Amino acid sequence: MKKFTSIYLQAPYLIFIGDVDSTTYGKTGLGIVQWRPELVAGQLRFQGNNLDLGVPDMTIQQAVEAGVKSVVIGVAPVGGVIDKHWIGILEEAAAAGMDVISGLHRPLEEYAAVAEAAKASGARLINVRVPADNLPIGNGIKRSGRRVLMVGTDCAVGKKYTALALTKSLHERNLNATFRATGQTGIMIAGNGIPIDAVISDFVAGAAEEVSPENDADHWDVIEGQGSLFHPAYAGVSLGLLHGSQADAIVVCHDASRQTISSCPHIAIPTADECMALNLRCGSLTNPDIICVGISINTSGLPEEERASYKQQLSETTGLPCVDSVLDGCEAIVEYMQSHFCIGVDKNNASVKTKEQNHA
Repeated sequence: MKKFTSIYLQAPYLIFIGDVDSTTYGKTGLGIVQWRPELVAGQLRFQGNNLDLGVPDMTIQQAVEAGVKSVVIGVAPVGGVIDKHWIGILEEAAAAGMDVISGLHRPLEEYAAVAEAAKASGARLINVRVPADNLPIGNGIKRSGRRVLMVGTDCAVGKKYTALALTKSLHERNLNATFRATGQTGIMIAGNGIPIDAVISDFVAGAAEEVSPENDADHWDVIEGQGSLFHPAYAGVSLGLLHGSQADAIVVCHDASRQTISSCPHIAIPTADECMALNLRCGSLTNPDIICVGISINTSGLPEEERASYKQQLSETTGLPCVDSVLDGCEAIVEYMQSHFCIGVDKNNASVKTKEQNHA
């Protein structure tokens, strides 16, 4: 039995992209570099590959000399499998004592050469999509600290990016906050977390409790959401995450240009209002005081001249700040949180510093 319930990764990273030259399939590596550049020492790409993460190119030997602790497979090709011609590089990394980290579907242990090299050197093979085997069931007991959960009208509407942008905005105001990862790319960015969508259903709420444990009263866990209560395939994981998070607040994430639920064209996508109402009703089971503090809109599919008016109209309708977290950041949502929860605010309504340490 493992003695931990969360995945922990060692930095600095060498991001492996090999011969994958598409930004779509390289989004894992791109996301890590964008949000946690301090964790990344370099990239390893095959000759002729023009996909560039904007960090130094390195060989395995150069990475060893630079003190790299982990090689991260920063690509997610169709099918989620490791190409045969990648094996030699991963074997070399494992033989050098570096952990090999994968978010792909097939476990690294199934590649004999990599597994044998890791066993000989003591390196870890970390499959981010595989959760620990000793997760508890949820208990619903109130715990200290505060939590804000990203929820969505559908899958892939910006929940992870919103959580990261919100954490950044909280830090910019010197507020005590930690991004809590619940998906494979988020875990690679954060360096720890639990892949909620890979947890057996009975333990999803317990896993959510584990990923956002007790903390200081002024501390915010900013929890990456998964799925949607409106998606017929993924509503279960969304509900378990909502209950286990015991969220004090939610941020509704929505794609302004999407008309139907992803992979379910026969189901119309809900409005942000409908999403907010259902999540608040369901979330009240474990936190009767749950509120919504903002709307995060992916406006990339709208004509540029329509984006501001769309956000303004939605803000007026809901009475909440409405932002595009990628373009605008989440300052307006943080201001709303500060006002409602009286965090980091003195009697003159001026921001004041709280603890700068982020709890692991």
